[in-house]
Amino acid sequence: MESPDTVIAVLADHHAAEAAVKKLAAAGFEMKSLSVVGKGYHSEEKVTGFYNIGDRIKFWGARGAFWGAIWGLFFGGLFLTVPVVGPVIVLGYLAATVLVVIENAVIVGGASALGAALYGLGIPKDSVITYEAAVKADRFLVMAHGAKEDVARAKAILGTANPSRLDLHVGVKAAEPADHPVHGPG
Repeated sequence: MESPDTVIAVLADHHAAEAAVKKLAAAGFEMKSLSVVGKGYHSEEKVTGFYNIGDRIKFWGARGAFWGAIWGLFFGGLFLTVPVVGPVIVLGYLAATVLVVIENAVIVGGASALGAALYGLGIPKDSVITYEAAVKADRFLVMAHGAKEDVARAKAILGTANPSRLDLHVGVKAAEPADHPVHGPG
């Protein structure tokens, strides 16, 4: 059985991230194989937040329309505050891994929950540091995960979104669903 691969694009802003996700969806990619990571909001004097009612979610603030629209495309996500980085929203398959890391209080070499989740998928530590720095600098990560051929196709599509960085990581682990318990050592 072939190990899955992951492609990660670092994009300049939420407009580029949204366009990239829409291109991937239009090309037939399943939303469950995609992730988006970015800051929840800019520092501003307006109230920023979100709430959900049933299966709907409403965001408000500078990026409320973006996060509200894109959240509906995914089957799950979470909002958390990452030390030093700030408030971060993680949508898609990576959200399950972040949740497992948080629930199990796993810390990988002082990494944040986001960094530990990426590292737990098999992303090299130097790349994890780069991705965390990109999110901290208000960039967005758009990720596709799956079979070699699918990820190669996703990389080609993400390349058209003018990413500042586009990396292929071979043989990474799939995220585990949040309802599937993961047991650490001991």
